[in-house]
Amino acid sequence: MRHEIRFSGFGGQGIILSAVILGRAAALYDDKYAVQTQVYGPEARGGASMSAVIIDDEPILFPKVRNPDIYVIMSQQGFEKYGKDPAGDAIMLLDSGLVHDRPSCRWVGIPATLSAKNDLGREIVANIIMLGALTTATTVVSGFALEKAILDSVPKGTEDLNIRAMKRGQELGMEKGSS
Repeated sequence: MRHEIRFSGFGGQGIILSAVILGRAAALYDDKYAVQTQVYGPEARGGASMSAVIIDDEPILFPKVRNPDIYVIMSQQGFEKYGKDPAGDAIMLLDSGLVHDRPSCRWVGIPATLSAKNDLGREIVANIIMLGALTTATTVVSGFALEKAILDSVPKGTEDLNIRAMKRGQELGMEKGSS
């Protein structure tokens, strides 16, 4: 099954790393095909950024996301620039503390930044919380594959923090209802 996933937020939130981890989880550990692309302006840190992943059971012939069916939005600016007009059958995960608008598609509010700060003491893992929530809100990759990809991707010495963030995201994803 093909999934087109778009991540957006502001530079410094780990938007590109999130897409890299998701693509790695799919390609290396869930035996799927994946391709990842990214966009960010010269103001990178603080400006809107976007990264996208296509995951498919079949080889991917064109690497550009045209019709995202899954969105992970981590800032209001990211929502306004990259999440305004989702397809009606899409699902959108929103960082509920930073994104105030609500989409016309099905959505799940995840307090990722707040939880990263209050529960784990490090806002920098909010993106990993969102990835954990993604595994409980969708079937795009397995929790096992995501954990392995996170361990492959994060700096040495931060593995425990990042796995706790992923598990916190999975918990939040199960707790939160969607609209």
